[in-house]
Amino acid sequence: MKFTKAVAIFVVVLYVFLWILALNGVSSLIGPLAVPLILVALVALLVWLQRFIGITPKSPRFVEPKDDKDPQ
Repeated sequence: MKFTKAVAIFVVVLYVFLWILALNGVSSLIGPLAVPLILVALVALLVWLQRFIGITPKSPRFVEPKDDKDPQ
């Protein structure tokens, strides 16, 4: 759990650092750095739209396949 949290913090810090570089002159980074922000915005918008419309998420149903072989 600590490792996952540390990696998440590191990734966020690295992402912010890359944005600082992009805004200070490395303009070739702006396109690739904008893609995750756009995807997050689209997912958030669609989740909000589903809740606004009243569509509730369905819980997944995992159906175990029946084993035709006898264990004997």
